[in-house]
Amino acid sequence: MDNILLDVRDLTVSFDTYAGEVQAVRGTTFHVKKGETLAIVGESGCGKSVTAQTIMQLIPMPPGRIKKGNIFFEGKDLAKFTDKQMEAVRGKDISMIFQDPMTSLNPTMKVGKQIMEGLIKHQKMNKAEAKERAIEMLRLVGMPTPEKRFEQYPHEFSGGMRQRAMIAIALACNPKLLIADEPTTALDVTIQAQIMELMQDLQKKLNTSIILITHDLGVVAKVADRIAVMYAGVIIESGTADEIFHNPQHPYTWGLLKSVPRLDLGQKERLVPIDGTPPDLFAPPKGCPFAARCEYAMKICKEIHPEKTNLNSSHYVHCWLQHSYAPNVKNPITGEGR
Repeated sequence: MDNILLDVRDLTVSFDTYAGEVQAVRGTTFHVKKGETLAIVGESGCGKSVTAQTIMQLIPMPPGRIKKGNIFFEGKDLAKFTDKQMEAVRGKDISMIFQDPMTSLNPTMKVGKQIMEGLIKHQKMNKAEAKERAIEMLRLVGMPTPEKRFEQYPHEFSGGMRQRAMIAIALACNPKLLIADEPTTALDVTIQAQIMELMQDLQKKLNTSIILITHDLGVVAKVADRIAVMYAGVIIESGTADEIFHNPQHPYTWGLLKSVPRLDLGQKERLVPIDGTPPDLFAPPKGCPFAARCEYAMKICKEIHPEKTNLNSSHYVHCWLQHSYAPNVKNPITGEGR
């Protein structure tokens, strides 16, 4: 497809530790089209951030290593890029917003200068041009009195303002792809909504593709075009936002949705947590990674990894319940049987 910007195929990433090999990402495949938002959701430790940092080549190698797979960005395989080649891509074509802006911003450098850095390096601007563009970016992300904020340090900013500054740095060079790793984790609910709205507005203005990484389905409900549900290093279900919210097919996705408060039901409903803990990635299960926590698990689920079932051109799932021999299980979200 001509409009695919990023195409990740069978990505497998491990970390070698004294205790053994941690299989953090285990054969992940997904793509991002130009101008769309893909949300990757799942519990902490499921491999979301490792996947994002591998795309940017930010994981330390060693102990990390790409065992196999390809990361095609505009047809070029980033997995084979040298550090110098990646330096030309990072910040210019692909940018990243990290979870905690306080640890990502340099506390000893004024915020304006941090925005200017990328502009001088990638856009070959002089200092006067870079300063003008940096102030413009601060204004674009809704920063009050941008000329004054340009001269301030990160500790003089509130949490929401620091995240806006991070977005300004990430988008300063008009990247084709923005990876947002839990961009609203440390913020209160009203600021979360403002940051997500800001990212949507900027995406429309700049036509940037976004990979949004989060464990919070509530955050992605309005902003994502497509959703990939990740668990124990693998994507177990993927579809459009409408398909994942209104016709989910994997028991883990059902569990995620049942643990999110909903206002559209009209009556009080008890939230249901997912019992148990994720599997140990030192020794991942050979069958379905969710089998030990799944109330519908069958014998085959624990022994063989489920094959991919394409429900339509945009929606697929890895689950043995889709097999013709599986029992007819009622979908708790739709209320329908298979």
